[in-house]
Amino acid sequence: MKKKIIISMQKWAGLNAILFIIVLAPLAILAQENQEAFHTFRGEVVDSDNNRPLVFATLSVEDTNISTITNTEGSFQLKVPKEITSGHVIVSFLGYQTKRVPLDQLKRKNNKIALDVSVTQLSEVGVEIPKNAAALVRQTLARKGENYYNDPMLMTAFYRETIKRRRRNVSLSEAVVNIYKSPYNSERRDAVELFKARKSTDYSRLDTIALKLQGGPFNTLYVDIMKYPEYIFDNESFENYKFSFDRSTLINDRLIYVIDFKQHETILEPLYQGKLFIDIENKTLTSAIYSLNITDRERAARLFVRRKPPKVDVWPTEVSYRVDYREKDGKWYYGYSNAALTFKVDWEDKLFNSVYSMTAEMAVTDWEPNVSGELPKNRNRLKKSIILSDEAIGFSDPDFWGEYNIIEPEKSIESAIKKIQRQLKRARRNGGNSIP
Repeated sequence: MKKKIIISMQKWAGLNAILFIIVLAPLAILAQENQEAFHTFRGEVVDSDNNRPLVFATLSVEDTNISTITNTEGSFQLKVPKEITSGHVIVSFLGYQTKRVPLDQLKRKNNKIALDVSVTQLSEVGVEIPKNAAALVRQTLARKGENYYNDPMLMTAFYRETIKRRRRNVSLSEAVVNIYKSPYNSERRDAVELFKARKSTDYSRLDTIALKLQGGPFNTLYVDIMKYPEYIFDNESFENYKFSFDRSTLINDRLIYVIDFKQHETILEPLYQGKLFIDIENKTLTSAIYSLNITDRERAARLFVRRKPPKVDVWPTEVSYRVDYREKDGKWYYGYSNAALTFKVDWEDKLFNSVYSMTAEMAVTDWEPNVSGELPKNRNRLKKSIILSDEAIGFSDPDFWGEYNIIEPEKSIESAIKKIQRQLKRARRNGGNSIP
């Protein structure tokens, strides 16, 4: 019999709660109409000097709101409507020169886009570094009403979450969602509506527990620091951090301050450490990469574990986050975020412990002004307690996503999807209806 362990992220940004529960449900098959009203371009973005893949590089279609990002292997998949026949794809990455690639020069696959490193010292352009890094961060947070979109937006986003036991995929869920993004100077929270989703699970790989991730897209949406600063830099906790300047860099050919932050040594409560990337000209947060400071295993376990069997220890070993913002017409908005958790489960009567990892990521692939300010009806809104793998269907249709831009799957995930589809074909040939 599978045991139940409940883990919660409490107030921490990102993953709301992780549940070890015993709910197994069959997947349904949904046939989708394949509408080829778009061109698909695949390839990779690399460093021009050493050919190293550039992870989470942004690709945007010029003069549109269509965009995507590279995956953890530097690969991308970009879908462009057929009516767009000219223009450029803008490719950008932190610390590199932005490149404009003519759309008519892109091939359907095997594109290789190389970016050049661009390292600029502030002294080279006559920009004076402020003396107080903490004051700059406060100023940046205070300017969200000036620098970020203050009109309602309707975003289309692709969300993916994976659960692994060591290196083997246990659960994969993907979704296209509509985000009803409220103005950055508004206290109203964003609403999310599920448009389309699919999943696959293999709980036989989890030994005596079944593992599910609670929170779905909210795991990543709440990593938007400028919209939800209370999850990391509220008025009470701000003084618990030490801020300092690191070497400057470039994003989209714009000069960027890099600020390191970490909690003071006298603070025992687990807080965050990482880097903030702030635009020099207008004091805008363009990106943030940070992690939870886990130095005390028992304290970290108390933060996350709410209920567990008496003969098992559960503790996190790594909790990390990333958020990237994009700019259009002088205003910035949420573009991409991810959250990752690694933890160990140690059974008293077993010789070795088990290592599990969960990753959630979401990328905005298109958006438009929400002129009417409409919101989804309550019955259509996703709840913060959603378990996406309970809402999604299966992998029966290889053209499931149609025209929607997604994050190109990593090789391990792509292999898992192909394996699922082969199993489905065999089941149909054999007249069975078993679906993984």
